[in-house]
Order: sequence, then structure tokens, then C-alpha cells
Amino acid sequence: MNYIWDLIIRAKRNGTDLRDVTFVPARVYSPYMELSHTNLNASDVERTIEVNPYYRFFDIFRDLFDINNEEHVELREALFDLVIHFLADMDLMQGMNKREYYIRFILKDMHSGVYGERIRRRLELFGREEQEVIACNMLRLYDTGEAVHLLRDTLVRMFPRSTLYANCEEKDELLLYIGQAERTEAKEKLELILELFLPVRFDTEIYWGHHFGILDVDYTMIQDGIALY
Repeated sequence: MNYIWDLIIRAKRNGTDLRDVTFVPARVYSPYMELSHTNLNASDVERTIEVNPYYRFFDIFRDLFDINNEEHVELREALFDLVIHFLADMDLMQGMNKREYYIRFILKDMHSGVYGERIRRRLELFGREEQEVIACNMLRLYDTGEAVHLLRDTLVRMFPRSTLYANCEEKDELLLYIGQAERTEAKEKLELILELFLPVRFDTEIYWGHHFGILDVDYTMIQDGIALY
């Protein structure tokens, strides 16, 4: 379960009275998930549900939980619970928004092989949230055409230590530093990302564990640890 509506549907199926469910703002949460479960594999609906208020409702809650504001905490948490219950009801009435439907359609096409057998097979290497990131960026690619930006965004989300360099002075070339050991699964994940987001005019050079040297950048100039370009 990742969305409030998902939890509400589960609660209704379990016969849980929603008046017994309290929503509270999560203190620790993933930026890619709306619900912050203590137990990710839990099948029962807990009575107190921690919610990432900024996942979909940043505009509503951005000023409500300023970390420097320590006043009226109880009032603000009660208001948060009421608003989330209201938003959950709207979720149930409206279902997913149009963008989420599009993301689901893209994932469905990928899983069914519309994007090719290689994409279908490699997509299984990613977790659910990672797949949603890929599909979301595919939708953004259709909307904006910003392929290099979305290639970088996807790379950083899948490989947090990665860096993308563009060399466009003499030729269209992208240098990809991944920042981890080259393993079969990671290599296949990277190939899927490149297949989806790499513009056809660009050549690539890929560096896994060792960075190529850059003058005045100390962490790239480690003796016996510099890759050749």
C-alpha cells in the first residue's frame, strides 16, 4: 500500500471503521511514498497511520508543519487528521488522477512487452517504487522532450552516487559515472535506463567504480583510482 486510497479500500474490505483510524504526519518517510509504514509487509490496517504530507499534497501542508513552529501541535495534528480523512474520501470518489492513470498505462505496456521483450524483462529488476519513477519520467519525457535531464534524474534516483557529464564541444558525448561496482543486475538496469532516455545522437562512456580525473576535484584524483578517458 502506498496511497491513502489504497489503505482506505483495504480498511473497508477488512471491516475497519474509518473513525477508528487516525492519520498523523510522518516524522521519517520516503519521498517516493505517501504512507510511511512501520512494517512494509503488513496486511492489516493499523489504527494510527503515518502519512508523508508532501507526496501529493505539498501545496496544502507546506506551511502547516514547519519544523521551527512548535506552537499548537495538538491542534495542527487534529486538523491534519481531519483533512486527510477528507482527502481520502475524495480519493475514493475520484480514484486516481489522470496523470496516475497514464503512469499505470505506461507500466502496463512495459510489463506486457509493448516496449519490447528486453524492456519487459529488465523492468522486473526494479522495485515497485523504482518502476513508478521510470514510468513517471517516461510520461514527463512525452510531455517535455527533455531527454538528457530526465536521463540524469532517473540515473540519480536509481544510482544515488552517479553523475552525468555532457561533452558537447567537439561531439555529442555523455560521460556516466555510476559510483558502484559493475554487476550484472546493475548493468542491466543501466541499459534499460539508457534505452528509454538516451537521445540517439549521443555516444556514452560509462565509468563504474572509478571516476576519470578532473583537475581541482580532489575525489576524482585519487592515486591508483583514476579511470582513463
